[in-house]
Amino acid sequence: MLLIFDCDGVLVDSESLACRIDAEILTGLGFPYTPERIMAEFVGVSLKDMVARIEAAHACRLPEDFGERLNRTLFARFEEELQPIPGVKEAILALPHRRCVASSSTHDRIALSLRVTGLADLFDNVFSATEVARGKPAPDLFLHAAARLGAGPGECLVIEDSPSGVRAARAAGMPVIGFVGGGHCGPAHADRLRDAGAPVILERMADLPEMVREHAARIA
Repeated sequence: MLLIFDCDGVLVDSESLACRIDAEILTGLGFPYTPERIMAEFVGVSLKDMVARIEAAHACRLPEDFGERLNRTLFARFEEELQPIPGVKEAILALPHRRCVASSSTHDRIALSLRVTGLADLFDNVFSATEVARGKPAPDLFLHAAARLGAGPGECLVIEDSPSGVRAARAAGMPVIGFVGGGHCGPAHADRLRDAGAPVILERMADLPEMVREHAARIA
C-alpha cells in the first residue's frame, strides 16, 4: 500500500496562516478578500489555479510578481511560526507502508514546510501540482504520484484535509481519509469532506495507524 499525504493542513498546520497572508496581500492590491473567503474558495488549490480564478472573477490581471511577493511573505512567516500537525510524526513512524507527499504547493514551499517542522527526513518522494497539467480537484497529481511509485489507484490511500483534495482522490479512484485536525478546521469541516466524498473522517493523527490497519485488513 502507498500512503499519499497532502502537506498543508495534513502534515503541517499552515492553512490558517497562509489564508491570512493571502488575504492581506490581495486586499493590499485592491481585491478585498478575507481569510475566511480564501479558506472557503482556495484551500487545496494550487497558486496557478487560484490566480486564474481571481483574475476571471474580477476581470483583471494580478501583478506579474504576485506569486513571488506572496511566497516571500509566506516563507518568512513559515520560518518563524509554522508547526507540524500534532502527533503526525509519531503516526507516520508507526506505519510500515510506503509513503509520499502530493501537494498543491510548489516544491520550494513543500520543502520549507517539511524542513521547518522536522518532517523532511520522513519523505523521500514529494510531488507538486506544478508537475501536472491540472491541479486538485482534478486527479492528475495523485495519479502522477502513484504512477511514479509503481502503485495502482486501488493500492493507494490518500490523507486529505480539503474538499478539493478529497474530490481529486475520488476522481483518481483512490480511497481517501478526510482529516479535520488542522487549526483551520471548524465544526462543519467534516461535513464538507463527507460531501466531497470522504467516507472516513480522522480527527487526530494519533488514530491514523489504527485507521490504516483497518483499511489494509479490508482490502487484503
